[in-house]
Amino acid sequence: MKTRCPSCGATLSLDALVQHDAARQAMVAAFALGNEIGGALIRYLALHRPEQRELTMDRVARLLGDLLPDIKAQRIERDGRVYDAPPEAWVWAIEQAITSRDAGRLKTPLRGHGWLYEVLTHWKPSVGGVMRGVATEPTNINSPAARSQTMKAIAELEGMKRGANRTA
Repeated sequence: MKTRCPSCGATLSLDALVQHDAARQAMVAAFALGNEIGGALIRYLALHRPEQRELTMDRVARLLGDLLPDIKAQRIERDGRVYDAPPEAWVWAIEQAITSRDAGRLKTPLRGHGWLYEVLTHWKPSVGGVMRGVATEPTNINSPAARSQTMKAIAELEGMKRGANRTA
């Protein structure tokens, strides 16, 4: 029986899928993390598929194998810094990637995971059940726009601090 993956575009028999050890193990490990993150990872794989070709099972296994240790550890390292990355952060970042691709802001096929990891650095834990992200695109924190936002936040904190000192 032939099947076609709606995400990666691979067409193969179920026997071949089950018999490819590395891909099978990677998929089992991904879905063992939970249905939500497993489904998000399948959608993420589609971002690596060349337009005119299918993803090979070796590539699927390699892509998932690169991510799974960090997903299980629930943290990533980027530019020498460590960031928390619980499952909801991964799902959020993958949704950001898909939204960016659909809006034409993300060129596919992706070659690696750098874009996803950069987006993960902007994830903030949910507050009141609403997941917050600082940015949908990786940004340069040294840009004038980023500095002005930082300065505004510092000014607001200083104002709050002065107000607290007056009432004390």
